[in-house]
Amino acid sequence: MRGSLTVFLRGRDRQQRVLGGPTTEPYREVISTNTTWARRIRDSPTSRIRMEPDMNFPRIARAAGIGLAVVLALTAVSTTVNGALNTSEHADLVPYGEKVAIDAGDINVYRNGGTGPTMVLLSGYGTPAPAIDFAPLIRQLNAFNVIVVEGFGYGYSDLNVSDRTVENITRELHEVLAKLRVDEPVILVGHSVGGIYARFYANAYPDEVMAIVGVDPTPALSSSLDEGAPSTVESMQAATGLFRLVTTIAPDLVQPPGSAYTAEERHRIAVMTNWNYGNASVSDEWSRIGANSTKAAMQPFATDLPVLEILSSDSVRTMPQWLPNHEAELENVTTHEITVLEGSHYLHWTQSPALARIISEFLSHLSR
Repeated sequence: MRGSLTVFLRGRDRQQRVLGGPTTEPYREVISTNTTWARRIRDSPTSRIRMEPDMNFPRIARAAGIGLAVVLALTAVSTTVNGALNTSEHADLVPYGEKVAIDAGDINVYRNGGTGPTMVLLSGYGTPAPAIDFAPLIRQLNAFNVIVVEGFGYGYSDLNVSDRTVENITRELHEVLAKLRVDEPVILVGHSVGGIYARFYANAYPDEVMAIVGVDPTPALSSSLDEGAPSTVESMQAATGLFRLVTTIAPDLVQPPGSAYTAEERHRIAVMTNWNYGNASVSDEWSRIGANSTKAAMQPFATDLPVLEILSSDSVRTMPQWLPNHEAELENVTTHEITVLEGSHYLHWTQSPALARIISEFLSHLSR
């Protein structure tokens, strides 16, 4: 609907709306550059003009305001419900593992109680519950004293510790192992970005590492030492309940495939993914991924450190440089092995028996 124009004629006690209505008096028409307005001005020198605004604008503004109010109300309700569900789930679910207090905060660790060589498992980036994520593999490693260290932002560890530099992450791991009185060289097993931390740790504490095993580990590549700003998008999605809504509608998005997990483990994965998604620590870590990788790349593997890398066939097939990059970083390592295993990046989800067998065979050769 276009705006309308009313012309007031002096000396007459009437108004005549001339836009869109018939008139017998002469007039001249001027069309303004604003297409919502048309002006018809009578030739009378005594005319004065008043423009009436487009009546659609108030309606649109009112509708927009109502829509915004509805969205804000729904967001408030969703945030409240999500918070209540988080509280209820925390109360109902008994935590696993044990807390280890270090200078920066509390870190959660899980131990299988084995009596063999000590094996420390380091998860990939953003894994919400590392001890549960590794559960199928841990069940296959009964011959080892397995320790899962859940760094800040993971599992039941503190979620709001910043400065997730590779130096801090490895120093915190060292503190935890010291608190646990682990005094013999360990086998570090790193999945994905955990492989970068394992490599950096081995260079920082060479006498405390017996071997490194990578489960489709991220190769340490030089890019930049620049660090970005932590994202807040994911934390907002989690706080408002939007992420929970998505995982409720499509639960398979956060569930591992296959049959290696128990019903209780799958329940923990579901709820702990909602709890930990986008927390401050993992967001800070992500902003430093490139810098952390660059720092690790500056320190090659020691030539006398045994290294086993088990790569995912999916990663090798979809990323042409995946295998060559791993071969390049191990070319000067005297004792090393690269094996490609059928499966996705999370090999332990579906290939834990095969992983345990390959790891055990590699380590058994070191003791001969």
